[in-house]
Amino acid sequence: MTEGNGDLIEDKTIHRLTHEGKEVILIGTAHVSRESADLVDRLIKDERPDTVCVELCQSRYQSITQKNRWQETDLIKAIREKKAFLLLANLMLASFQRKIARKLGIEPGAELIAAINAASETGAQIHLADRDIRTTLARAWRLMGFWKKMKLPAQLLLSMDEIEDIDEKRIEEMKEKDVLETLLAEVGKALPEIRTVLIDERDRYLTRKIREAPGKKIVAVVGAGHLPGVLRYWNDEVSIEELEVVPPKRKTGRILAWAIPAAIIALMAGGFVAGGSKGGGEMIAWWIGANAVLAGLGAAAALAHPLTVISAALAAPITSLNPLVAAGWVAGLTEVVIGRPKVKDFENLPQDITTVKGFWRNKISRILLVVVFTNIGSSTGTFVAIPLMAKVLS
Repeated sequence: MTEGNGDLIEDKTIHRLTHEGKEVILIGTAHVSRESADLVDRLIKDERPDTVCVELCQSRYQSITQKNRWQETDLIKAIREKKAFLLLANLMLASFQRKIARKLGIEPGAELIAAINAASETGAQIHLADRDIRTTLARAWRLMGFWKKMKLPAQLLLSMDEIEDIDEKRIEEMKEKDVLETLLAEVGKALPEIRTVLIDERDRYLTRKIREAPGKKIVAVVGAGHLPGVLRYWNDEVSIEELEVVPPKRKTGRILAWAIPAAIIALMAGGFVAGGSKGGGEMIAWWIGANAVLAGLGAAAALAHPLTVISAALAAPITSLNPLVAAGWVAGLTEVVIGRPKVKDFENLPQDITTVKGFWRNKISRILLVVVFTNIGSSTGTFVAIPLMAKVLS
């Protein structure tokens, strides 16, 4: 409720700011609040701005304006380009929002839809102010260590499941906040890298994009969770270029990706030298057994087809020695070929992802789970196998 020179207006979630001769009316909303949707609609129609900024990137804008966009998803391409986990994480975040929205009886992102519709009615230009969700998730993924990456899918699934038991008091509290950020804040307690990338960085990104919006009068609609951050950074210099860069894989990670397989092969060779064919054979057996069993269990946990489970078990001992290929990719592609997702799977996806059971039932989300769980199983198998193999030498 502040302005550049301190004037007050009625609603505490609305702030009037100025930047280089532009008047910016910043409104913080709850993404599943009917009151927020009504307020956004009324504000835009009353103010009749030149531009309406919304907390959306191009892909999220399309998800709101093009309801059938999931039918165009190329799962094979996503798996080959190593984007299965990003797609799965995106679905989990969308699931959280839909579940809260269902409890409140309102469409997810209703205030953003209201902003887009009101902008169209008043002739205002739409300006997308958020960072691409794929860049955001990729940055978070790259900044996390190995074990935190292993924890993330379980953390997201647990957070989703807890929503079923949410009470009325908690729902009322969420009406005062950006609901999506509530989930991210909970996950951020265990994984601080998530909070930094998903909230703090986006505060700065949104600030810069809103200030760059064309026109003299601008209404900017952002989640309430971003409101304090945007106000904090409003008069600061923000470099948007550095926020759009996906950090390269860590040098140590790239070295380890090749060093670990090399060490394992050297360990096997040592087994043959020290223990002959029996010792070397035992090492190979431990390697194949640990990788095959745990990768197969990972695929089975995702309710993969039996042939997919077999493909995961067969691929893991080989792919674990090759950093360029992953057992999850083999299993995921096998599941795509066997399962052959149909149009109805894409059509049912928005509803299916509102329950943990639905994630396993829908072929689209299940394929993504197969990729992620198989990779987790295969990675675990590698770390289980190494001490067992070393024992052979002793």
